[in-house]
Amino acid sequence: MGYFNGIYAASLSILDNNLQLDCEKTLKHAENLIEKGCHGVIFFGSTGQSQLISLSEKIKLINILPRSKHKDKFIIGTGLNSLGDNINLLNISKSIGFENFLVMPPAYYKYNDDDVFNFYSKLIENVKDCRIILYNFEKLSGYKFSIECVSKLAKSFPKNVLGVKDSSYNLYENLKIENFSVMPGSESKLLKGLELGCSGIITATTNVTSYLARDVYDKFKNNLNQTSNEKLCMVRSIFDKYNLISGLHTFMSTEDSDFKNLIPPLKLLSKDEEKLFFSELDKLNFNIKNLKAA
Repeated sequence: MGYFNGIYAASLSILDNNLQLDCEKTLKHAENLIEKGCHGVIFFGSTGQSQLISLSEKIKLINILPRSKHKDKFIIGTGLNSLGDNINLLNISKSIGFENFLVMPPAYYKYNDDDVFNFYSKLIENVKDCRIILYNFEKLSGYKFSIECVSKLAKSFPKNVLGVKDSSYNLYENLKIENFSVMPGSESKLLKGLELGCSGIITATTNVTSYLARDVYDKFKNNLNQTSNEKLCMVRSIFDKYNLISGLHTFMSTEDSDFKNLIPPLKLLSKDEEKLFFSELDKLNFNIKNLKAA
């Protein structure tokens, strides 16, 4: 068991018609995810358009999070390249009671394991008592964590580096660190990951599959026959055919038009994609009405 365990969603950010972050609706969406089965949510992961949302808007949302009854289940992502901006956002979050963070290494530049170790070392030196989940997603950052780098960080900072979100899928099968959370980034890896000793998942599509993923998790923990995993994996496989953010916002916009608002270059599915997308989901009897009833 690690510090972070269970089903976590990389929560969507909701924007107004001026493409400004709607803090109230973004918070409400996250609270709904927890009430639908998530053990926690991450604000400003890549699914939350974090790299496109301004630092000032992020701070505005973080400032209203303490009033939520679910505040202890919130994790703050940064989506920032600058070491200084990461330090500032973590310190601001800590000042109002949040100590759990998801942090990806900087994008664009080429670097190696030693450079990544140096980045997180500087971050931890400047933000005392923070708890960090490393974000392993080579597709976005251009860097893929090695088992050796993760192990060195966990050993050097055992009170600070407590887990990894593995969206590159090169770690979750073989990384074994005591009291450390390994969490794949896809529902299709949930059951296998649990069988291998992983702590759960952090995914984009738990914005809509939280009740199915929670059922798989609970049945595993209680040694019961799995009845939801096949559907969970099939739903994920449909979303994987498209850009995940585009698919999720297209899906959610059937209930709330504000989900149509995306910051360029992000966009909704095209009309042709949308038609095929919903046709495939309908075959699984997976739609927004069922989601609301779950």
